[in-house]
Amino acid sequence: MTQSTIDPAEVAKFEAMAADWWDPTGKFKPLHMLNPTRLDYITQQIAAEFDRDLNAARPFEGLRLLDIGCGGGLLSEPMARLGAEVVGADAAERNIPVAQIHAEQSGLEIDYRCITAEALAAAGESFDVVLNMEVVEHVADPLAYLTACHDLLRPGGLMICSTINRNPKSFAMAIVGAEWVMRWLPKGTHDWAKFITPAELRELIEKSGLTFEDATGFVFNPVKWTWSLSKTDLSVNYVTASTRPT
Repeated sequence: MTQSTIDPAEVAKFEAMAADWWDPTGKFKPLHMLNPTRLDYITQQIAAEFDRDLNAARPFEGLRLLDIGCGGGLLSEPMARLGAEVVGADAAERNIPVAQIHAEQSGLEIDYRCITAEALAAAGESFDVVLNMEVVEHVADPLAYLTACHDLLRPGGLMICSTINRNPKSFAMAIVGAEWVMRWLPKGTHDWAKFITPAELRELIEKSGLTFEDATGFVFNPVKWTWSLSKTDLSVNYVTASTRPT
């Protein structure tokens, strides 16, 4: 493998949970709950950037998309259903057969690979869209990783990148709440010190050579037990859109 920004300890955490990816009540329950809101943001951004009609049967036909850190394929599968040519990549080897089997059972053709962003870039791969969701807080060198994502985008391409803010509220919600109290995730899944503020992420994105376009919050309502998008509340989970200049 080429030089990599993967953190072996972080990969091991997700290797241990690989079999649970498609269990909506299991260890990835938070992602299953969040997924419709993530998809809402992703599809809106792709449609706007590439002038696609989301009412069409396969609006992303002709677009090549990379889901980096794809896990079991929770985002890869809906992107394939929308017509994109999807490559799902993950550094955790045990995730790939789980994703492959589920895609086959779902009648979907998705190119799943155990490979890093750096290795894909070194191989000369290129994409119209890179989905980089909840990965950047788990890598050893965020700038090097985002630079690899930049290199994977074609000029005019779009990167969607989500992560978790670093502040007392995010510690209370993402670690104390999700890991210790609700036990949605095993203790130690997240390292609060690795969380990235919106200002820090924007600086990293711009240093990587991408043009920052948007930041939006994913907001959890504990009363309604629902997620929603917010342009003003980026206090815990948030997502960004960036483009590679033409």
